[in-house]
Amino acid sequence: MSEFSDDDKRRVELLEIVSKRGLKHLELHELKELIPLVEKKDYSHNKKAQKSKMKLLAQINARIYDLEEKTWFR
Repeated sequence: MSEFSDDDKRRVELLEIVSKRGLKHLELHELKELIPLVEKKDYSHNKKAQKSKMKLLAQINARIYDLEEKTWFR
């Protein structure tokens, strides 16, 4: 039995894309999928990691807003 869940594997897969190529390389649905996967991960034991998590979530939300705003004004 694998010690990593499907959610863990998917979160790592998406975060690897973000770290190598940036948020702009994820589709809107992937960004929306990533939010709960990141939110679910508990970093409360590591203050620096928790701060990075919150910063990443803010960046993801900003990117989603930018993408959705483009579709509003078409």
